[in-house]
Formats: sequence, C-alpha cells, structure tokens
Amino acid sequence: MKVIGISGLENAVPFKKAHWAGLDEREYRIVQGMDAAAALVIDGKLVAAAEQERFSGKKHTGEFPIDAIHFCLDQAGISIDEIDEIAHGFDYAPYRELYAGDEISSKLYEKVLSREALLNQVRRDLPGFLLEKVHQVGHHLAHAASAAYTSGWDECLIVVNDAMGEMESLSVYDFHDGEFEKLRTFGANDSIGILYSLVTLHLGFDFNSDEYKVMGLAPYGDPARYRNFFAEAVELCRDGSIRIPMLKLNRTREERENYTATRAYLDQHLIARRAPDQSVNGNYEDVAAALQECLERVVMHVCEHFGEETGLRRLALAGGVALNCTANGKLMRSHLFDEVYIQPVAGDDGVALGAALYRTALADKLPNQRFPVPLFGPQYNDAEVEGALQRFNGRIQWQRYATVDETCAAAAKLIADGRVIAWSRGRMEYGPRALGNRSILADPGHPEMRDRINAMVKKREAFRPFAPACSAEDAHRWFEVAPGAEFPYMISIVNVRPELRDKLPAITHVNGSARLQTVSAKDNPDFHALLVAVGETTGRQMVLNTSFNVKGQPIVNTPEEAIATFLGTGIEHLFLENFHVTRAAA
Repeated sequence: MKVIGISGLENAVPFKKAHWAGLDEREYRIVQGMDAAAALVIDGKLVAAAEQERFSGKKHTGEFPIDAIHFCLDQAGISIDEIDEIAHGFDYAPYRELYAGDEISSKLYEKVLSREALLNQVRRDLPGFLLEKVHQVGHHLAHAASAAYTSGWDECLIVVNDAMGEMESLSVYDFHDGEFEKLRTFGANDSIGILYSLVTLHLGFDFNSDEYKVMGLAPYGDPARYRNFFAEAVELCRDGSIRIPMLKLNRTREERENYTATRAYLDQHLIARRAPDQSVNGNYEDVAAALQECLERVVMHVCEHFGEETGLRRLALAGGVALNCTANGKLMRSHLFDEVYIQPVAGDDGVALGAALYRTALADKLPNQRFPVPLFGPQYNDAEVEGALQRFNGRIQWQRYATVDETCAAAAKLIADGRVIAWSRGRMEYGPRALGNRSILADPGHPEMRDRINAMVKKREAFRPFAPACSAEDAHRWFEVAPGAEFPYMISIVNVRPELRDKLPAITHVNGSARLQTVSAKDNPDFHALLVAVGETTGRQMVLNTSFNVKGQPIVNTPEEAIATFLGTGIEHLFLENFHVTRAAA
C-alpha cells in the first residue's frame, strides 16, 4: 500500500489577511495549518518526507505541499497514479456546525478548513487524481500515530500536546496492539501551547515560530519574580487536566481570532509588551524563566497523572510542545517512566507522517520500529553538484576528494584550526533540526565561537545557545549521560559535566546545559566519520552543530542553495559531498 500523508492549510494566512487587514505581520501567524509537508509511506515504511518550505523558500509555509509530494514520488520512482491514498492531517468535518454561527466563521470553514477546500487544491495541483482516494485524519490522532507507530513499542502512553488541533490542545491515548484508546482531551481554551505562544508574542518574538527562543532565554532569568502570576494563570486539576482562565476571556469573534482579551490581560497584569527591535533585559528574561517553569510543571503534571492512572511505563510524545527540549530533558530525568520517546518531527510537519501511517495501519499491520535519524529528504549526486558548481564558476573554486575519509580529514583539520565550515551531504533532514547533513560546524572549545558564527551567518539573538553533536561512544565523557546512551534527534537537554564546562564554552548554556545530539556509525556513518576525524585532531569527537541557513531562510536543500547561502555569509569553507568549495581568489 502506498500512502502520501500531507499537512498544512494553504488558505489560512491569505484568509486572515483578507478579513483582518492592518495587523502586525507577526499576528498573521495566529492561524492553523503552518509547516506543510509530505511523507510517502510504502507498505508501512517511510520512504521519503520533506517540508514544503525547503522547496518554496517560504519558511513555515502552509501552502499545499506539491513540491514535497513530487519529491517523494521521484524518490520512490513512482507516479501519482500509483498512490493508493492521500491522507491529510486535519479533519474539521465533525465540527462544521460550530463554524456556522457567523458569516466570517462560515467562510473560514468553506475556504480554509473544509474537505472541499482540500479537494480544490488536489484538483489544481494533481489533476486526474481520484478524489475518493483523499482521506482526512484528525489532527491529534495523526500526531499520536506519528509517535506510536515509530516508537518500536506494542504498548505505551501517548501524550499529544500542541497549540491546538481542530478543537483540542492536549490529548492522551493508551496505545496497545496497534489501537488507540483516547483517555482524555483538553480543549483549546486550556492550551498551554497557546499560552506559551501568546507570551512569546508578548515578549517581542513570533507566534507559532519563535517559542524555542523563549526556551533559550529562560535560563538567564529568575522564575521566582513571576512564578505566582503563572501559578494562578494555569491551574493543575486533580484529574490530570489543566485550566487556563485567561484564555477564556476572549468572547467576541474578534477577540477569539487574535486573543486580544488575553493579550490585554498580559498587558495589565504581567509586563509591558516588548517591541521586536527592543533590547532584551532582565524583566523579559524573568518572564521567560517563569513561563518555561510553568510549561514544565504542566508537562510533568499531565504525564505523571496518566502514567499512574494507566500503569504504563513507556511514554511517547508528539505535538509542537514536544519540541520544548528543556521540558523533555526534565521529563526524561524524572524517572516517572522507564522509557520516554519524543517523535523528532513533533510539530505539524510530522502529522504528514502520522496521517500516512494511520491510514496504512487501517489496511495492514505496520512494522513498528523505532524511528531512525530522519534523513528522508532529497540528496544530490556528483553530476548535480558539479553542475551547480559550474553555475557559480568565477565566484568560487573547488577541489574534489577521492573518498569520504579524505573529505572528513580535510574538514576536521579546518575545524581544529578554528574555522567555521558549512557541511551539506546526503539526504536532507525531515523536521526542524539539522542533524549533520545540512549543518554549519565548528569547534565547541573556542570561547568566541558563538559570537563569530552569529556575526558571520546566523544574525540571531546572542542569548541563544548552539548545540553539540558528539559521537555516541564519546558523549558520556563530556555530558551527564550513561555510557552508550543515545540522543539522536537533538530534542532534549542534558547537563554538561561541571568540571568540563569551561572546555566547551561555545555549546554550554548559561545554566550548564546543552541540547545534545549523539551520532552513531549505524545512523549516519559519514557524519560519524567526521566526528571521529575531529577527535583525532582535537581530542573531542564533537562539533558545534547549527542549521545551514541564514535568518529567515529555511534550511538549505539543493547544492545551488548551499553555494548561494555560503557566498552570502562569512563562512570560508563549504563541503558539498566530497567537494571542498572556497571563494575564488580576488
């Protein structure tokens, strides 16, 4: 069986712009259906997956993922006529009557949320595809499937936690024998994800995009100053649920659309809004710290309650809140569960995978295996790389190494010499993390490296930490993890060993933590070979690893994008497969 799963709601932002003119551009992100993606599952196995943004260049786009679909088909060597189903990770049909109360809501349903809106996009971009083969899967069910069917477990507790699905914000499932038993669901008016995003917006960052910045800011602050505010704002209930009265203040259509009543409450009772161009001071750091503490309190409360209620000792997480690495790290260290699995493509791009897996599971028994490092995007052969190099002839020069080992040795020497390199190799990552195939790399032992990378390429806030990638066999030497422990997805925080923090200044956050990625030879042999080569020159099988893109740009996909991005930065060396690229001599 061949199923393409998709995510995204193409018309969400255009509809909002048409009916709410004059908003701040950041407010147009207060919508459903960002992060469109496509994932192809054949006989229960993921074959290809990618976000639409990597082809269109529009970060977090929700447009119909036709380019991602074509990539998936090309990767598998099949045509759209051979696809048995297209599965979309939203299903608003059960809620249609709720949108009939006023004219704008009715139009929103018709133009953005309805099945007919989806089918119109299929007709436009995939003419001739049989519309009866288009199916819809509830948003949280798709999230749950993305975690359950990639966990490798026959039984586990699943917690889906995001801003909102169709109407819910948090859902809890007992997964056993391939089936989902929904235990509890919380409505969007009690969404910790929405509250976190609204405070993110209040702090001058982007809603539904920059929440990770607030997570990175939090360790600089003192949560005690605003702890009482968030303790009163978010009530933990004895039945495992939460209540957030502040989100219920929005009563009119206008208030509900943009959470204006809640945002006014934050103005009056929390702190004055920060403008995006305003400097970040201690007040904002303290708010971020208290908000992050509140989120962690909610995650622990929900997971602990339902873990005890069900007796299940394995936990799988999905949904955008599951991208909060600090909360994940705390949960994993709590020992509330024997094992915790966070599906690495936990945001809405991951529901493309989940929708495809769920529809497949209805027809066939799935081979439930632990999700590998998600390298499911495009890759480019030597001829394609050479063609791209030739198109930039005169601006660049290059040499080609004969083997991977020679390439790694050359790159490792540059890293050891304090150089910053760009590294583009193999299949592109599916999901928000650069896991070694579309990365900017450097030595984590240089104190000034964070500032250098920010100045030459990232142009991002100075408070944000960079992450380490370390060989799996070497990680326990530098981090407080057990020998052999694996953290392959860069999705949880661990502590750097206190006695070694001064040796790793570029990846150690202000609180002594790091967002660790471990790399094994079986998961990514080429990246692992590079880390081993780096270890031979520095004594550490570790690099600073950040995504290969500039501010506002998706992670690079093609060789052309890699070269153009390289030339637009201060990076001096680019490794494209086995090609070593530098700027042409003046």
